[in-house]
Amino acid sequence: MDKNASSPQEKGSLGKLFLPSLAVSNFATGPMGVLLGLLLIDISLAFKVSVGVMGQINTLSYVVAVIFALFMGVLSVRFKQKSLLIIGLLCVSVSALGCFIASNFDLMLISYSLSGVGTAMVFPMATTLIGEHFPLEKRGNAVGWIIAAGSLSYLIGAPVVGFIAGVGGWRLVLLGFVIPVSLATIFLALISVPSTSHGLKLEIGKRAYLQSFKGVLSNISATACLIGNALRTASFVAIVLYGISFFRQRFSVSTNFASIIILGAALCYTLGSLFAGRLINKFGRKPLTVLTTLFAGIFIISFVFVPNLWLSLVLNFLGTWFSGMGSSAANSLALEQVPEFRSTMMSINAAAISLGNALGSAIGGLALVLLDYEVLGSSLGAMGIVAAIMFYLLAIDERRPGLPKT
Repeated sequence: MDKNASSPQEKGSLGKLFLPSLAVSNFATGPMGVLLGLLLIDISLAFKVSVGVMGQINTLSYVVAVIFALFMGVLSVRFKQKSLLIIGLLCVSVSALGCFIASNFDLMLISYSLSGVGTAMVFPMATTLIGEHFPLEKRGNAVGWIIAAGSLSYLIGAPVVGFIAGVGGWRLVLLGFVIPVSLATIFLALISVPSTSHGLKLEIGKRAYLQSFKGVLSNISATACLIGNALRTASFVAIVLYGISFFRQRFSVSTNFASIIILGAALCYTLGSLFAGRLINKFGRKPLTVLTTLFAGIFIISFVFVPNLWLSLVLNFLGTWFSGMGSSAANSLALEQVPEFRSTMMSINAAAISLGNALGSAIGGLALVLLDYEVLGSSLGAMGIVAAIMFYLLAIDERRPGLPKT
């Protein structure tokens, strides 16, 4: 068992702001995505390019996130998690500032891609810090709050971004919302996140870096979690990226109604992730991951086949709810793999999640161009079902629920 699972030092040294600071850190990485999703047309008009071309800044951001998350597997061996977390938040701030002053498409492309670097640093370090400093029986709930905070950036950010943009345009959103949130989060992390680490210290050098990657990738269970998380994330793209377009084209819903759907889905995802965090100790990480990922895949397939708007919405929200639960459970399961290389594991896990987003976007887009929404939902939903099977057959959770309270 992990020696650090419930050490007295962990329990006594953490302040009340520690978990909130980690949750807010993950929240701070979200508003850039909200800005692009809601105001893509406005931004494309500002730079005199098509919506499709402007949308490629999001693709580049995912590619950068994948590459840098892998690089984080090396950096996390050398540097403290707190330092990397703060640098990641600083990257988000610099990205927002760069987008604010960008005078042409190329500068916007480069500046926005820096937000991918921030995401690749913040999420794995936040979850690693949970593994380092929280006792085992509290980690699942803590991860649930981290996941929920990320979705709250859409639930809270969508109306805030819309309001500020209505007052002063999309650049004012960066100056009046994104940058202040990220800077405030940096200050909060500085005063509330401990600099010490309880993890295994390796001799710094090429051998240590190779040892950390080998320790993760040679572990069948850890590799299964990584692939499963990539497939699970790709499956959810059917809802988070293509879901609104489906409802607008298939049922001719208005833009205002579509915004309500976004808020409803964000609420379902947030509540689902928090609910899963409370169930992990009772049912176990692996069983909860398998069941929620399976149900999410089934509902993702089903909502595109239903001819009734309201029933399709219910199925869509159920898919979102179970996706939120699956995210908390699956990331909690990944956190407990190879604890001696936890930072590297969670960095590669972040790369797998970004890769899943890119994969789901590409496959879903191809299915939609060549065929229809039914094929899109079926192909991406099936990836979720395959992920559940992989978790069931290959993932191992040696840290079972029912541990003695300490």
